Amino acid sequence: MKAILGKKIEMSQIFDEKGNVVPLTFIEAGPCKVLRLMTKEKEGYEALQLGFEPKGKTFRHIKEFRNVQGEQGEEIGVSVFQEGEKVKVSGISKGKGFQGAVKRHGFSGRNRTHGVKHEHRTLGSTGSRWPQHVRKGRRMPGHMGTDRVSVRNLAIVKIDAERNLIAVRGAVPGARGTLLEIRSEA
Repeated sequence: MKAILGKKIEMSQIFDEKGNVVPLTFIEAGPCKVLRLMTKEKEGYEALQLGFEPKGKTFRHIKEFRNVQGEQGEEIGVSVFQEGEKVKVSGISKGKGFQGAVKRHGFSGRNRTHGVKHEHRTLGSTGSRWPQHVRKGRRMPGHMGTDRVSVRNLAIVKIDAERNLIAVRGAVPGARGTLLEIRSEA
């Protein structure tokens, strides 16, 4: 398995040979340095620790990847991937703040007639007579976004090794500048 850390740059689009629009996301990926190798004997599991974006003597982002091969001190660049290869991209989604149940969960709301006046986007009843409290897991208004999201089966359309850029087909989570984990699909 191959893995690298990257940063979302922007989205764009191209046209394929049939004239259809193909959405693209540009990711600045690597170079990442292998900082540490975790072994079964010492840590109890096998993993690789990667550092991304050097900041003085350390790195701005450090992440562990399991089932990835590498040597300590090695630099991993975008050239480990090939065009056409399928990847899984994980990151933190955009934050949307406090949202009502209609937007957060897709509830339909209530009628605008029959005495509902200013309540047409409200939740409605939150429970029954028994057990005299709101049950755990009830979908209600609350904080939306800033969740860890993974998008699978994204095809790599273009790789620019000189500028450390990967162009993947489709959208990836987060706003511009979001840290992303790019892994090959096994």
